[in-house]
Amino acid sequence: MASRKKSSRRATPRVRIRTAEPSDAAAFSQVFAGREAARGTLQLPLRSVEETRKYLANLPAHDIQLVACIGARIVGAIGLHRGGMRARRVHVANIGMAVHDDWVGRGIGTALLRAVIDLADNWLGLRRLELTVYPDNDRAIALYQRFGFVIEGRHRDYALRDGAYVDALAMARLRDIAPEAPKQKPRR
Repeated sequence: MASRKKSSRRATPRVRIRTAEPSDAAAFSQVFAGREAARGTLQLPLRSVEETRKYLANLPAHDIQLVACIGARIVGAIGLHRGGMRARRVHVANIGMAVHDDWVGRGIGTALLRAVIDLADNWLGLRRLELTVYPDNDRAIALYQRFGFVIEGRHRDYALRDGAYVDALAMARLRDIAPEAPKQKPRR
């Protein structure tokens, strides 16, 4: 019998996705406090816990904020923002996501994106999901493309990051033409 090599990749932990609560403010803030998480989003890296609590407590009724948990620890977040429910854009939502720096590459982003796409497609009837991503975030771009997002354009000098203006890519997924989301692997 051949011996099995141990994988150098860390095992993917069991991820639980749930709605964010105002009481999650401290842990939610920690997701965005990491250097890479802050660089990959439009969030400021040092947002106060009180500001975060107010944000979570006062989400518009048409927005959804989810968190990814490993045990009791929040390790990622994703927001589904439906743009104020403008009459001619009720079929559209924007996505913003971050994974705690310590948990990047461990399936957290995949679990968050799968959950928000399930909500968008099967519960909210959304047709179009939009997002922006920095062109140097190859890992995120590849994840989004696996779920059917395509690059639609480039925003020049989109945001200030590390003291310089950087571009962002506009990506979108149309439900009727998107490939089926990757299936979750069965647990052993």
